[in-house]
Amino acid sequence: MAKRRKLSNPLALTVMVLLAERSMHPYEIAQTLRRRGKQHSVKINFGSLYTVVQNLEKHGYVEVAGVQRQGNRPERTLYGITEAGRAEMLDWLSDLIAVPADEFPAFDTALSLLPVLPPDEVAELLVDREQAQSVKAAALRGVLSQLGDTLPRVFVVETEYQLHMLEAQLEWIRSFRKEITDSTISGIGEWKSFHETGEVPQDWQDLDEQEIVLDPDRTV
Repeated sequence: MAKRRKLSNPLALTVMVLLAERSMHPYEIAQTLRRRGKQHSVKINFGSLYTVVQNLEKHGYVEVAGVQRQGNRPERTLYGITEAGRAEMLDWLSDLIAVPADEFPAFDTALSLLPVLPPDEVAELLVDREQAQSVKAAALRGVLSQLGDTLPRVFVVETEYQLHMLEAQLEWIRSFRKEITDSTISGIGEWKSFHETGEVPQDWQDLDEQEIVLDPDRTV
């Protein structure tokens, strides 16, 4: 289990990783994130970046490393990572890679509630999702092509992973939608009956009487 941390915002971890390379001021951090395309992997609110840096400083993970002066521009405070910050960064990142987290994606939630919608409507909605995700996949391919020309692969593996997950989702959606339209998915009869009659099928009611626990972590 991942440990409880003083800061949990992934943007804070991202900032620490950048500051582990060299001292930067918040504006430079924002520019570096944009240049490396990290907005596709980390939820970045550039307006709150200064607050993130302040919180890191408050917890002793970063510290003022100097002041930068460039011509007539205002002075900019440079921040660097502390030893405590470096230890937290490495431990946090190791946890994220090694320990699976329950993230409860919105699409998973929607699928778990699917029967309340008619099968035909679900099939149409899946077409909409497939089209939208196909556009997103094409955009990610473009990002990979662009970044791949300027950055080593080690710096774009997260975008590569996103694309693979997206393509896997698209493949599953196409297969699942075909099962609905061909009426080959198990339970389709009860599903259609529910929306034709407005009554919960007896088979579904019987399921509530059974102790069925879908828990991959359960050993007994």
